[in-house]
Amino acid sequence: MSTSSEKSGIPETLKTPPVVSPQDWEAARQEMLVKEKAFTHARDKLAAERRRMPWMAVEKAYFFEGPHGKVSLLDLFEGRRQLIVYRAFYEPGVHGWPDYACRGCSLGADQVAHLAHLNARDTTLVYASRAQQPDIARLKARMGWEMPWYTIIDSFDADFGVDEWHGHNVFIRDGGKIFRTYFINNRGDEAMGTTWSYLDLTPLGRQETWEDSPEGYPQSPPYKWWNWHDNYVANAEPDKKWVEVSEAGEAAFRKRD
Repeated sequence: MSTSSEKSGIPETLKTPPVVSPQDWEAARQEMLVKEKAFTHARDKLAAERRRMPWMAVEKAYFFEGPHGKVSLLDLFEGRRQLIVYRAFYEPGVHGWPDYACRGCSLGADQVAHLAHLNARDTTLVYASRAQQPDIARLKARMGWEMPWYTIIDSFDADFGVDEWHGHNVFIRDGGKIFRTYFINNRGDEAMGTTWSYLDLTPLGRQETWEDSPEGYPQSPPYKWWNWHDNYVANAEPDKKWVEVSEAGEAAFRKRD
């Protein structure tokens, strides 16, 4: 009879990498680290190009149903400068309805970071579906999700490429004028969920001084604006103690690298 440890072991048919000494393992890790850093720099460069993408004016008025009634696309910004709208599939005909939303969209929703950090960078994330608000409220309560979630009531989904599948549309506003700046779907949606992945999609980026952004874009030193999610105060100066701690950390990183 097989023991539980044997059952959970590596199958004999699996061709595994070699087992090496700690020194050889660290040497292999350092080789991989060079490639990973190159990948990170390439990703940063791609985000910089994305910040230089042309904008498309949104000329049509779009409306949604929210928890408190009818709202416009402009209302979805919640007064912030940037908006990311994820079209999630939750409506009659979707597998799991009405108890669940699409499994893929639900997996993505489970990964969404605390929105206070995005909001601190003048960015709002919302979900939108064809389901009615009572259904959405019940689903959010069941799954423990807290992102704003609106009901699509016009052609927004068809006009922005998310009438049949999921996708993230990114917008920026200049006063009352709205512009579409980027769009991802398919496997691009898989990488979303962290504060950084969302900000890298936006036209203003992470808004940190190390980024390659067009002249005049808002930027502040990295780390300094970070905060506990319940401690952000609009227009507040960075905490002096945290500035000291973060600067010490940066110095240590530079020395190590």
